[in-house]
Amino acid sequence: MLVDVAKLGYFCYTKYTTILLYSAMLLYTYYRFNALKMSKTYFDGTQCPKEFVLALNDTLNVVTGKWKLAIVSALLFERKRFSDIQRMITKITPRMLSKELKELELNGILTRTVYDTTPVLVEYELTPSGKQLSVVIDTMVEWGMQHRESVISID
Repeated sequence: MLVDVAKLGYFCYTKYTTILLYSAMLLYTYYRFNALKMSKTYFDGTQCPKEFVLALNDTLNVVTGKWKLAIVSALLFERKRFSDIQRMITKITPRMLSKELKELELNGILTRTVYDTTPVLVEYELTPSGKQLSVVIDTMVEWGMQHRESVISID
């Protein structure tokens, strides 16, 4: 189930995106840890392997931030120009968008293509690694919707 996260305003623009990301990553690590623990092929079950912690840190370093997942979700379906991304994420400033795009490019999540035209055309597109984040985003959206329903039903 691929969800267009850019259309889900409450998800893309809240301050809880980072908390939701941490929760999803920790849940994934917990379930993966238990799966390996049950198979007893990876370690003795007394502690979490260092590789899990390192992988989780690497993931969080790449996608943590208020705007990064919103930018990735804006690029999930097609390549876009800077102004198109800015229109989709209405509350981001041009300076912040530029900074976040540079960081995502450095981390191999997206590519920046400059066309030799007048005026110069620049497009951004997700790399194969960046496209794999759709699974994480879909899982986070599903969890967020379920969590929201449970919190609303408690009140």
